[in-house]
Amino acid sequence: MVLSVVPRLAWMGVPFIGYFIGMKIERMETERLTLYRDKSALYGSPVPPATPTWP
Repeated sequence: MVLSVVPRLAWMGVPFIGYFIGMKIERMETERLTLYRDKSALYGSPVPPATPTWP
Protein backbone atom coordinates (compact mmCIF):
# COMPACT_ATOMS: atom_id res chain seq x y z
CA MET A 1 0.00 0.00 0.00
CA VAL A 2 2.75 2.50 0.92
CA LEU A 3 4.77 1.68 -2.19
CA SER A 4 1.86 2.68 -4.45
CA VAL A 5 1.54 6.08 -2.74
CA VAL A 6 5.17 7.13 -3.29
CA PRO A 7 5.03 7.17 -7.13
CA ARG A 8 1.80 9.17 -6.99
CA LEU A 9 3.45 11.77 -4.79
CA ALA A 10 6.43 11.92 -7.12
CA TRP A 11 4.19 12.54 -10.14
CA MET A 12 2.38 15.29 -8.25
CA GLY A 13 5.69 17.18 -8.01
CA VAL A 14 6.31 17.20 -11.78
CA PRO A 15 4.08 20.25 -12.53
CA PHE A 16 5.78 22.23 -9.77
CA ILE A 17 9.23 21.39 -11.11
CA GLY A 18 8.09 22.44 -14.60
CA TYR A 19 6.72 25.69 -13.21
CA PHE A 20 9.99 26.62 -11.53
CA ILE A 21 12.06 25.69 -14.59
CA GLY A 22 9.76 27.85 -16.75
CA MET A 23 10.01 30.71 -14.30
CA LYS A 24 13.82 30.53 -14.42
CA ILE A 25 13.83 30.50 -18.25
CA GLU A 26 11.42 33.46 -18.33
CA ARG A 27 13.64 35.44 -15.94
CA MET A 28 16.71 34.74 -18.08
CA GLU A 29 14.86 35.81 -21.25
CA THR A 30 13.67 39.03 -19.61
CA GLU A 31 17.23 39.85 -18.56
CA ARG A 32 18.50 39.15 -22.09
CA LEU A 33 15.88 41.43 -23.65
CA THR A 34 16.63 44.16 -21.10
CA LEU A 35 20.29 44.10 -22.13
CA TYR A 36 19.20 44.35 -25.78
CA ARG A 37 16.84 47.24 -25.01
CA ASP A 38 19.68 49.18 -23.40
CA LYS A 39 21.70 48.91 -26.64
CA SER A 40 18.85 49.30 -29.11
CA ALA A 41 18.59 52.39 -31.30
CA LEU A 42 14.82 52.28 -30.94
CA TYR A 43 14.88 52.81 -27.17
CA GLY A 44 18.15 54.72 -26.91
CA SER A 45 18.58 58.43 -26.45
CA PRO A 46 19.02 60.63 -29.52
CA VAL A 47 22.56 60.92 -30.80
CA PRO A 48 23.88 64.49 -30.70
CA PRO A 49 24.87 65.94 -34.08
CA ALA A 50 28.50 65.38 -34.94
CA THR A 51 30.66 68.47 -34.92
CA PRO A 52 33.15 68.82 -37.79
CA THR A 53 36.77 68.33 -36.87
CA TRP A 54 38.09 70.76 -39.49
CA PRO A 55 38.29 74.56 -38.83
